[in-house]
Amino acid sequence: MDISFIVFLITCLFMVISVLFMPKIKIFNKKISTYWVVTTIGAIICVVFSDIKFTLILDSLLKDSAINPVKILVLFISMTVLSIFLDELGFFGYLANVTLKKAKTSQTKLFIYLYVAVSILTVFTSNDVIILSFTPFICYFCKNAKISPMPYLISEFVAANTLSMMLVIGNPTNIYLATSYGFDFLEYFKIMLIPTILSGITAFIVLYLLFRKKLSQKIEGEEGYILISDKFSLIVGIAHLLVCTVLLAISSYVNLEMWLISLVAVISLFVWSIIINLIRGHKPYIVKNCILRAPYELIPFVLSMFIMIIVIEKSGITENIANIIGNDFTVFKYGIASFLSANVINNIPMSALFSSIISTVDASILKGAVFASVIGSNLGAFLTPIGALAGIMWNNILHNHGVKFSYLDFIKTGVIVSLPTLFVALLTLSILI
Repeated sequence: MDISFIVFLITCLFMVISVLFMPKIKIFNKKISTYWVVTTIGAIICVVFSDIKFTLILDSLLKDSAINPVKILVLFISMTVLSIFLDELGFFGYLANVTLKKAKTSQTKLFIYLYVAVSILTVFTSNDVIILSFTPFICYFCKNAKISPMPYLISEFVAANTLSMMLVIGNPTNIYLATSYGFDFLEYFKIMLIPTILSGITAFIVLYLLFRKKLSQKIEGEEGYILISDKFSLIVGIAHLLVCTVLLAISSYVNLEMWLISLVAVISLFVWSIIINLIRGHKPYIVKNCILRAPYELIPFVLSMFIMIIVIEKSGITENIANIIGNDFTVFKYGIASFLSANVINNIPMSALFSSIISTVDASILKGAVFASVIGSNLGAFLTPIGALAGIMWNNILHNHGVKFSYLDFIKTGVIVSLPTLFVALLTLSILI
């Protein structure tokens, strides 16, 4: 076996170990995540022990193509920042609170409203931001209402990682896999719309059957109260998100790159926010918080994973993997393989690896392989905690709020929910393609 591939596997193993047992380390009184440190070291070792020139790797990183990792990072971080801006204004918390008020004393209504609200918001924003925004709120509410938070926390997590399949901007894995093979915003949407809706409905039914006894109890506590003080800034933020989404949808027709649209949207939003605050005599704290909260750790993580994929691709390993998977039953094979792989090496590295594997397949099965891998990368997030970084963050939030839910509990629930959801999504995709 090629040494670069061995280094890649070892790096992924240590990355998983790091996020499970030592997610952060303290350096000079600052805590940093270990997962990107591990992958960066792995990338350096991979390059050192390969016979590939660094200039070739640099050319691959900077080439003017859809899979330029810099462009992908700009697109994802920009869309995340647009969502963070709304979160800073209390938009997601407000919507969650409205949802809870409508449910009154019925846990079943609350369960339905919350699942629908998270699903809709995830489609147009980011699954990670939704999870980070809604999870603490659910923990607080359920504690005050004296009800079990688990039906809502799990349904929120599942909805966010299922409906994130619908648009290419819903997950960085979508962006990476789709743009790697030239699928634009609308083409992606047309293919993934029905599989996403049907898998979302399937996940909801399974979740309801799983928690129906707990949901039969009445809510005894009271909901909280969240007030949006800066409504004008909220309108500006929502307008920017909507315009950006529309432009992304027609980007291929107006000959504009998606990363540029999202970047301009963020710059425009920041300029508007700064001007509004200057007129009011306030400091632009929201812009500052958005900049501070942006997921910069993804930059070294994605770049280091991309570098390792370039190295192992040159060694011919990915072509061998493609040959093992074969050309028949493409959707199910690539869907299941990506689904399982995400829970071994995490869904972002998996997407980078599978993008390289798919590059070696016949054109006749390429579309099925790409979108099956997209499904696997999203739904793999709720099989085990290491399927996606969102799972690790979600578990950490639960721990901080004193909610007991072990990794074993996660896996037990994940198996029950993810397998039928995956089957429906892949079956639907195979019929459509």
